[in-house]
Amino acid sequence: MLLWIIFPISLSLVSFIGTWSVYGLAFYNNHVCSLSDWGGKNFCRGNQSTGCCHVPTISSSGTTAPENSLFTATINAGSFLFLLFCIFHHAHIMEKHACQAMLSRFAMAFGVVAAIGAFAAGNCNPGYMPLLHYLGAAISFMCICFYTVLLTALTRKCVLTGYEKFLYPLRIVFTVVQAIVTICYTFLFAQEEYFYIHLSAIFEWMLSVNLELFELSYAVEFCFFSSFMLSNLLSKREEEKPLMIRMS
Repeated sequence: MLLWIIFPISLSLVSFIGTWSVYGLAFYNNHVCSLSDWGGKNFCRGNQSTGCCHVPTISSSGTTAPENSLFTATINAGSFLFLLFCIFHHAHIMEKHACQAMLSRFAMAFGVVAAIGAFAAGNCNPGYMPLLHYLGAAISFMCICFYTVLLTALTRKCVLTGYEKFLYPLRIVFTVVQAIVTICYTFLFAQEEYFYIHLSAIFEWMLSVNLELFELSYAVEFCFFSSFMLSNLLSKREEEKPLMIRMS
């Protein structure tokens, strides 16, 4: 049904509007520096926390009240929608190209772990639980890289829309950008000089926007999606249970 196109659009918009609204609030309250401020004159150093601003990463934008509540709500909503996205896409593959079931299951597994990691990062404030927050974020970023690679491979192998000749090269670009920027972000985030830390923040926002565009490209697939695909996926799981019991 054509109405399913709303789902990937909603996923992208919730993430985009939510994260940039959090950054806007944090910048307005002088909790983070401007993304265009490369000087770092007002940058918080050491234990300094007043009269200065933090590096404008997505995480630091959602550390302090009142924007931390919006940050948590945005990440929770985005994680849940992304989890559904992974399941729905797997159901679509199973309905149209069951021969690619194994590859699709691997992709769904990476997507589910990425959603769980993002959920953990969103609910563990980096100001109070930095280890859990950054661990969840690291797992999420890493799994999203693998997820985009596998979904791009599925775009090449599976004809779901008839527009794959346009979607496949587009998603290759998104996937390459996601992988390269993730590597650069990981390296720069560990640096101590403000310029490199600020650059890592720019890369983090690039990762977010790139992923949202990647998700948005699936609006084409969801034009051909139907709810009966989910029911068929569930019925197949029920049919497999007796077979698994007999084999055991």
